[in-house]
Amino acid sequence: MTSETTGNASAPDDLTTGLTRRRALCGLVVALAAPGVLAACSSGGEGAAPPPAPPGGTPVSQIPVGGGTLVEGPNGPVLLVQPSAGVVKAFSAVCPHQGVTVDPPVNGTITCPGHGSEFDGASGALKLGPAQTGLTPISTRVVNGAVQFA
Repeated sequence: MTSETTGNASAPDDLTTGLTRRRALCGLVVALAAPGVLAACSSGGEGAAPPPAPPGGTPVSQIPVGGGTLVEGPNGPVLLVQPSAGVVKAFSAVCPHQGVTVDPPVNGTITCPGHGSEFDGASGALKLGPAQTGLTPISTRVVNGAVQFA
């Protein structure tokens, strides 16, 4: 009797030595999905920590009117806002919902990139949850055109 080989005899070699179309597609899907999954699972801020406030304070000129800027305060990230020219306010940049660092205001609204909570850009008051409270005000003063923590 003679020994016969079937078309499956080479399958184990193909799986260990060759790149199949299925393996390539699966690898591509995993590579493309992994960064999004990891970012969605993040519970901290979305990016690098804000820069520390300069020794003399953050110049008011560096805070856009109608907008804001993130700086590292004495107890964590702080959002400095200038709702109108010459009016400067500061809030903890930590969203009270899950601790994600909020974004500077756009069109008068501060948004948390983690779960979409929205806060008033001038007062830090809650506009839309899931957060249950507004942003915590931070005491500051303007000295020689620079915002300093009080």
